[in-house]
Amino acid sequence: MPAVLDIIALRSIVAVADQGGFHRAAESLMVSQSAVSQHVRRLEKAVGRPLVRKDGRGSRFTPEGEALIGEARRILSAHDDALRRLGVGDPRESLVLGSTEHAADELLPRVMARLQEVFPGVAVRFRLDRSSRLNDALDRGTLDLAMYIGDPADAPAGLSRPAGAIPLTWYAAPGWRRPADGPIPLVVIDSPCTIRRRALRTLSDNGLPATVVGEAAYLAGVLNAARGGLGVALVAGLGPAPEGLEVCGELPPVPPERLHLRVRAGSDPRLLESALGALSQVLVGDGAPSGT
Repeated sequence: MPAVLDIIALRSIVAVADQGGFHRAAESLMVSQSAVSQHVRRLEKAVGRPLVRKDGRGSRFTPEGEALIGEARRILSAHDDALRRLGVGDPRESLVLGSTEHAADELLPRVMARLQEVFPGVAVRFRLDRSSRLNDALDRGTLDLAMYIGDPADAPAGLSRPAGAIPLTWYAAPGWRRPADGPIPLVVIDSPCTIRRRALRTLSDNGLPATVVGEAAYLAGVLNAARGGLGVALVAGLGPAPEGLEVCGELPPVPPERLHLRVRAGSDPRLLESALGALSQVLVGDGAPSGT
């Protein structure tokens, strides 16, 4: 029998990545932690390789696990889009909110809570993905609202608005020091990525040579590489430092990056205004030029 990637198991491993661990993933999915562990073991059996390894009291994804996360997001996106087109799933009307991973843990709960207030009785769901795929989903009508860093590419007039900006901060493992000789090692999200470009350009503009020592398809992989001391990472965020990392003050500051909102054509006008209102108290200024 050929290997099969179970949809339920894929949702569990993506939740582990998005929620930062098995316990919080179980809470978000409203299942037991042992169930999430079983789902991950099922996927490991299917691919024939470990996907998660112990790291002190926590765990980290293996390179194979990081690769599977990216594939899982694409599979789940296609699966959920198909159900939506077929009218299968939650019998209530629903809104689907898309976001890139950058600062999603601070922004998504605020926007989702506001939408639930403005649209009572409507199921509000979210999807994390790359900006290009969020734009594609908006064009197809399978996503209602998306928020992402950088300028919206070819967004139809009247369907996108700047929402403010998100601070960008250099983070590294505790005790990490900039090399005395040689380029600064960076861990980044693979291209195309606005923050990757900003990191490289900022260092270049300040006469600091840099080299990309590691790339990952998603933010979790970048953070894991930085925790391992492999390099420094430029991260967007509004809250405390990511677990296991600390601010790296040795590198030049980077101006905040613009956050944009875009809605699906024909959507309720309250959708965009509600999201902007929810974000107005947490985002800073209008941001610097996006560097695209």
